[in-house]
Amino acid sequence: MNILNIAWKGIKTDFRDFRTLFFMLAFPIVLMLVLGTALSNTFTTSLRVDDIDVLYKDTTKGEYFPHFIAAAEKSGLHFKKATRSIDGEKEVKQGTYDGYVEVTAQGIQLYVNNGTSIEGNILQGMLASFVDQYNIASEIIKVAPEKLESAFTREKQANFIKETSLLPDKQPGSMDYYAIVITTMIILYGAMSASSLIVSERVRKTADRLIASPVRKSEIFIGKVLGSLVSNSLCILLVILFSKLIFKANWGDHLGLVLLVLLTEVIFAVSMGIGVSFLSKTSAGPKVIIMLFIQLASFFGGAYFKIDNPDGIFKLITDLSPLTWMNTALTKIIYANDFAAAIPALTINLAGALLFLLVAVISLQRREGL
Repeated sequence: MNILNIAWKGIKTDFRDFRTLFFMLAFPIVLMLVLGTALSNTFTTSLRVDDIDVLYKDTTKGEYFPHFIAAAEKSGLHFKKATRSIDGEKEVKQGTYDGYVEVTAQGIQLYVNNGTSIEGNILQGMLASFVDQYNIASEIIKVAPEKLESAFTREKQANFIKETSLLPDKQPGSMDYYAIVITTMIILYGAMSASSLIVSERVRKTADRLIASPVRKSEIFIGKVLGSLVSNSLCILLVILFSKLIFKANWGDHLGLVLLVLLTEVIFAVSMGIGVSFLSKTSAGPKVIIMLFIQLASFFGGAYFKIDNPDGIFKLITDLSPLTWMNTALTKIIYANDFAAAIPALTINLAGALLFLLVAVISLQRREGL
């Protein structure tokens, strides 16, 4: 009963503290909104190409190229016939047009502006396809001109190759990504409040009164840890629900497993905060150490910007961040249905939590008070 009373007191204290509510609720929500909106373009997998303006000069009889123009204009290409006074190459160099095409009896010449390589590549590909068909038509005319129309008008077989995406549309957008990484980052901030669970009693000079009360040190310790776990878990649950309902972030179809992985990180963060508080010799030391650790873990764990395919020493550093383990596991669970990805994160979090709790318990036993 003493454990539950101490835990309940800790929960009420946390939710009455404005700083706790700000860092654990308002801060992650605002950060998700800002980063998810400002960096949305970095998660775009498609590229928009504006209409392409092409200048052309046709010195042939105009039997075939007008058909190409008619078909190409349906795809957003706009052709303008050059007059004698217009220098097509100069117009392209000045950026007035994306390309200049000269059609002669000897063939087709294409001039593109180097500053618009995407448009130039599109135009080059379409002209190459037209030239190939033109060459085929020329050969057919030489051999069997009566079969020219049937060769290009018969029904085409379009199912020789079938493309199937293993994970269609299963890529996180900016808001999806930052909903995950900001949540895992803010869980680590729970170590800050956990580091003051025992230290605050020493600073307020209430540790001796607790020891003098008919409550064992183990009950005090367990009650404070339990209260901190519940407070942090509730805050994280509210953040997840808000991001899912308001920001429409994708948390996948296995929310139970996702919450389990996040719960083990909460246990790790609270245990780390308590363990560091017993290792430090000053009351201000734990928060300095934990804040430095959180900032480094967040930076190298991809909380502020996405880190793709690190290599060398940078990969080694990113792998040391606990947020890397968490974010990788959650991403695989949500977007690949890879349940096995949860095992490393669960194991590392619980093993780290056990280590810090052992440090705290051993230190507490050696002390006369708290």
